[in-house]
Amino acid sequence: MERDKRLNGVLSFIIPGLGQALNGDRNKALKFFIAMIIIHVLIYYFANNIFGSGISTLYHLYAGYDAYKNY
Repeated sequence: MERDKRLNGVLSFIIPGLGQALNGDRNKALKFFIAMIIIHVLIYYFANNIFGSGISTLYHLYAGYDAYKNY
């Protein structure tokens, strides 16, 4: 069980929404994935610098944390 929690957290850090999907929460997974796409597009066009990279990293960390805690 603990291994699955960690694996889902890591997978969701890499691709937000993947860990949530593996947890069985398909709606949340879709929301996380769509939000990731929107965030990355906005960062690409408006904040393609260290600030944008920080926002992206924080979002990925939150997605991984959410998948880990809601296993």
